[in-house]
Amino acid sequence: MKLYIKYMVSLRCKMVVKDELAKLGLHFVVVDLGYVQITEHISDEDREKLRVNLLKSGLELMEDKRSILIEQIKGVIIEMIHYSDETPKVNYSDYISEKLNYDYTYLSNIFSEVKGITIQQFIIINKIERVKELLLYDEFNLTEISYKLNYSSVAHLSNQFKKITGLSPTFYKQLKQKRNSNLENF
Repeated sequence: MKLYIKYMVSLRCKMVVKDELAKLGLHFVVVDLGYVQITEHISDEDREKLRVNLLKSGLELMEDKRSILIEQIKGVIIEMIHYSDETPKVNYSDYISEKLNYDYTYLSNIFSEVKGITIQQFIIINKIERVKELLLYDEFNLTEISYKLNYSSVAHLSNQFKKITGLSPTFYKQLKQKRNSNLENF
């Protein structure tokens, strides 16, 4: 049986869910971002206990099919951008459509209707967040980050970064360095 969980976006979230399932004596096959596959049928009483316990950790057990689909779309995008070493070689739309076994136009329409932004805008926002992380870690230069996140050029990445954050990637990185040097002076 599959259960869908909202706000489940990190390894810590997965551990919380595993702990809550164990407390209820439920066995899982898969615990992944946004969902869990358990081996047995869950009673209404256990479902309610799980729902309440997950809420205490900021997670939400979902019932509505549209909400579940939105979370699945977000999960595929977050996993693709934040947790995968390589971005897909196909178009994002094809990748998302293949992963979820739905027509992309259908997914796109539901996502836009519910979230108020397009899937493409959500992808861009997540890519820029990933760029920020990579800039702060200082492991890759801008050219490498551009390639890693499948941008057509460094200029394209820089333009998108500035459009979303209001800062150039270089200035953003300098802010981090200034912050660190200020902390070292105390």
